[in-house]
Amino acid sequence: MPHNPLPSRVLALALSLSLGLAGASPATDLYGAATQALETRYFGWATADRADLTRRYADVLTERCAPQGEGCDYATARAVLGDLLTELGDPHTNVRDPEGAERLREISENRAVPRTGVRVARVVGGLLVVSVMPGSPADLAGVRRFDLLTRVNGEVPGKDAQGQNLPLGPNEFVTLERRAAPLPVTLRRAGVPDRDLTLGTAPLQARDEPTLGWVDAGGTGRVAVIDFPSFLPQDSSELFLKRLTEAQAGGASALIVDLRYNGGGSLGECVAAASAFAPVVYQSRWEGGTSSYGGLRGEEVRAAVARAAAGTLNVWRGPVAVLVGPGTASCAEVFSHFARGAGAVVVGEATRGVGNSGVQFLPLPGGHLLSLTVLRAFDAAGRPLPAALVPDVLAPTDLTALTTRGEDATLAAALRRLAAVGTSGDARW
Repeated sequence: MPHNPLPSRVLALALSLSLGLAGASPATDLYGAATQALETRYFGWATADRADLTRRYADVLTERCAPQGEGCDYATARAVLGDLLTELGDPHTNVRDPEGAERLREISENRAVPRTGVRVARVVGGLLVVSVMPGSPADLAGVRRFDLLTRVNGEVPGKDAQGQNLPLGPNEFVTLERRAAPLPVTLRRAGVPDRDLTLGTAPLQARDEPTLGWVDAGGTGRVAVIDFPSFLPQDSSELFLKRLTEAQAGGASALIVDLRYNGGGSLGECVAAASAFAPVVYQSRWEGGTSSYGGLRGEEVRAAVARAAAGTLNVWRGPVAVLVGPGTASCAEVFSHFARGAGAVVVGEATRGVGNSGVQFLPLPGGHLLSLTVLRAFDAAGRPLPAALVPDVLAPTDLTALTTRGEDATLAAALRRLAAVGTSGDARW
């Protein structure tokens, strides 16, 4: 792939002159480095004229930077780049601020950081707790998955009634955790009055591991539910297989994999994890080259071996449902696609829509990070992977029912489908 050896500051100055930007500044440094990578290294499905986008938004940046002059800050460039990339039309390509870049490194490298032990997602009415680390301060304080935090540190978080983002979201929540100070929250849970509590923090691994839970499905037996929060850790597939083995040892009659809030991660890890259901081959194409690799029994193997493997060579042979939603993205969409190909049913809502491409993370000035689409994804037959998955069973997550009555409509729909399969005796969907 093309690589420009010029230091970013020199490159940004050259670009600012060629684009007519008003002198080098932190903003032009960031804008120049990001757009140079976009023009020379992007290989996604978007068809917009990237050079034209760079020129037009350079004018926007110049106008917005005029009051600040050479002190024009990174935040100004981030806002302009955000508009540019929205027009590009590839949500896989985006700029992450230094906080987001550092968080990505922490999760990928499994560093110890101050945490309460919860992961949250922004929803109407607050921050939804989407995972709780066992043994963490939040777990010990009684916080449970799908609790709703309606106030955090005295502020109202999440989205307003119109669905617009409020200032305090998941990123800001992590920033508060990093202060390692007591964090006051108001917690809402179905069936009990709202309560105020203070969450402590402790040095915990930055990542969240897959967790195993159980649901009694009556006549069809015990159903194992694996909540899979991310494929970012480099041992994600190994962790998933551990939970899968525990489910088998516990006598699971069927399996549900919950990816509703899994934003993706390492392609090798999601392909390896999906190979628990059947051999998988993933092909990628980038500018000037192609490659393919497969997963088998959770290990990466040569594509030819995966193609030749018998269809019964899998780890899990029983019924499977995969729960998805708008928070299911990238590698999690790839996992869901291959699981469906092996017989799993996909339940929930349409996914984010970036499952047909892959990204590289490129450093930018000021500690920023560019998530840049550099490959297009195909299956073993050379067919493009779908951008988004449309569920086999449409069952949106009803947040009101979830947080006020404790009813998980998506999980319930999956259980009904599992029950129907158990009655028919058909192990595939």
